Amino acid sequence: MHGLYLAQKRREKMNAEEKALESRKHHETYGNDGEHDYMLPPQQTPQKPRKPVEDSVVTVDCGPFLRRFGLHRCIPRESSQVWFVKDICGIICVVITWMLILYAEYVVMFIMLWPSPSRGYFWGNAILFNAFTFLAIASHSKAMLTDPGAVPKGNATRENILKLGLKEGQVVFKCPKCISIKPDRAHHCSVCQRCIRKMDHHCPWVNNCIGENNQKFFVLFTLYICLISIHAVYMSIQHFITCIGKDWKGNDSGCSGVSPPATTIFLIFLVFEGLLFGIFTAIMCGSQMTAICSDETGIESLKKDQATWERRSYWLSVKAVFGHPFSWRWFSPFSQPNFVYFGSQQYCV
Repeated sequence: MHGLYLAQKRREKMNAEEKALESRKHHETYGNDGEHDYMLPPQQTPQKPRKPVEDSVVTVDCGPFLRRFGLHRCIPRESSQVWFVKDICGIICVVITWMLILYAEYVVMFIMLWPSPSRGYFWGNAILFNAFTFLAIASHSKAMLTDPGAVPKGNATRENILKLGLKEGQVVFKCPKCISIKPDRAHHCSVCQRCIRKMDHHCPWVNNCIGENNQKFFVLFTLYICLISIHAVYMSIQHFITCIGKDWKGNDSGCSGVSPPATTIFLIFLVFEGLLFGIFTAIMCGSQMTAICSDETGIESLKKDQATWERRSYWLSVKAVFGHPFSWRWFSPFSQPNFVYFGSQQYCV
């Protein structure tokens, strides 16, 4: 009898605990205003702020180095910031580009020009070819190491959006990857993992995006590569015809010091390289100038985006990229145009 009594007490205690638990759940879910029960909204856990994706860009401030050697006065402050994309494919393409330029330099200087008996022919072509080569390398370096117009990451906060002073009906776009306020005509690059203002495309040959700040240098790079390609092809054909006419004999023939078969192979590869990259860079330079004059980037043209901006005239569009007014600085890779914004318009002074 005593055992049955203990078992009954145990069951009553368990039933009381179950009723208390149900009552506690009821009060957590429902409220009471004195007359009726009503359902309470579920408690929402605050969401953690989303972090931007890690980009593949390294920026280096060369200002202290330049100040140490007194070069900070002749180099603008914005040019002291070096931008480099950590992309293995782009790095390989850059190395290949420089090796092809060095190959053309070797063949032109030591296979064709150095053995020439005419000093005028030697110095004239050597100065012209090396000047264009130097400008091509400088333009390539500037296009590769210049910030193309990256939007600051993680600035799409509530405070920054309120600072914009948006009117009713205005919309601000936010990049879900950069967590940044996306300006008009900006696009996200999947290689750099950054939003780039007026992004035209990502070029592996310069290992960088082509955007608002470095489009001028990219156009100059394609222009000078096209010029040295034409010059190299012309000199190669002329050199080959001259050597064939003189039967590769004589000290005054102007042929190279290496054997005729080796010279022929050098010239064939140089002609092939010159034709290939001359045509390619001519097309790229033409397409870039067309995009600049039409005030429409390559991405906007491919996506067929309807223009939400006021299109400028051809001349103003060119000056917005190369500078104002027209001068020799347009063709210099060491001159950086200054951009000034008034509302939705961009000017270059």
